Amino acid sequence: MNSTAWTRWVSSNSPDGARLSLADAVKSATAELAAAGVPSPAVDAQLLAAHLLGVGRGELAAMLFGTAGAPAGYAELVHRRAAREPLQHITGVAYFRHLELRVGKGVFVPRPETESVVQLAVDVLLKLTQGRKECISTAVDLGTGSGAIAGSLAAEVPGCRVYAVELSDEAYPWAAGNLAGTGVELVHGDLRTAFPELDGTVDVVVSNPPYIPAGAIPREVEVRLHDPHMALYGGGADGLEMPTAAIAAAARLLRPGGYFVMEHAEVQAEQMAALFKEGGHWEAVTTHQDLTGRDRATSGLRR
Repeated sequence: MNSTAWTRWVSSNSPDGARLSLADAVKSATAELAAAGVPSPAVDAQLLAAHLLGVGRGELAAMLFGTAGAPAGYAELVHRRAAREPLQHITGVAYFRHLELRVGKGVFVPRPETESVVQLAVDVLLKLTQGRKECISTAVDLGTGSGAIAGSLAAEVPGCRVYAVELSDEAYPWAAGNLAGTGVELVHGDLRTAFPELDGTVDVVVSNPPYIPAGAIPREVEVRLHDPHMALYGGGADGLEMPTAAIAAAARLLRPGGYFVMEHAEVQAEQMAALFKEGGHWEAVTTHQDLTGRDRATSGLRR
């Protein structure tokens, strides 16, 4: 398909009223997104079309071989994605493990690497509940953002009492909506002081705190332009103020033998391990890799 046909469809003013086929529109959208530097242009072009059509990618794939026309409004969404607006902001949905989360301006879009961090916590909680008659465990998510971690723990660990805290005025409503009906107890507050009533009793604490150093500029355009700075920058020149606070909060909340795991940048693994060891509250400090082999989380057991 040539650029004239694409322009004609975009303007919706073709002389003969012709409408581009779905296949041609997705092909051209893929080219536009690729030219804009979008990392996964073909996938994003398909997901935007599927979003407008209200179908899954499997059904869309079948439609691409048929005679379906391009959905109304598709060009506008493609242009927004080409301007590097996050796909999840455009569709309003982010998929995380088994969850479908509502996301948008003001909340951090959950990342695939965090799914590996959640798995570490889920494994510990499931093993723990197997050894308890009542199958009850307690977990806390420090800085929940969209509610991805807390929601996953509640959904995947039967009998787990999950608590979550979020400080951001913009992110909190997203978490409240995503966690409604899950049984998670969500509070709007500071992770440093949250849940004093649980001090010394919690089995597992998980956190994906802000950790980017003050002077660092995120490489991804979507992150740099659209993710809230409050969810990115960890405080201080090294970005470690919030991770340090999360470690202290976890030490306060956990019972002896309790498990804490925290996500961080791959270049911060040594620093995080040192922070764990400095306080004297932790043993079995371990660095964990994500699915791409990068050091993305550190864990420890409360002494």
